[in-house]
Amino acid sequence: MKGFIEFIRERGVVGFAVAFIIGGAITQVVSSLVSDIINPIVGLLLSRTKSLESMSLQIAGAKIMWGHFLGVTLNFLIISFVVYAIVRGFRIEKIDKKKEAPKNN
Repeated sequence: MKGFIEFIRERGVVGFAVAFIIGGAITQVVSSLVSDIINPIVGLLLSRTKSLESMSLQIAGAKIMWGHFLGVTLNFLIISFVVYAIVRGFRIEKIDKKKEAPKNN
């Protein structure tokens, strides 16, 4: 048991678990923002359609869902920015850095 607790302390497993849970919650919020607010607005601006998600291009029987792809890309960019802002805001990037042992000359 002592080895397991030491592993958790050294590897930051608890911090990773918390980040994973928060990341899931942020993903849901951003997905809703993109699909429920941003996509309909962009869709209206582009072609008076109900949503950006429904925009597609039909080529020789193939339906290219470029609107859905654009929505997923927006989703990714916003989630990436939010995670970056949280990491920088809470200075999380410094937590996992190992202390270097002093060099003997």
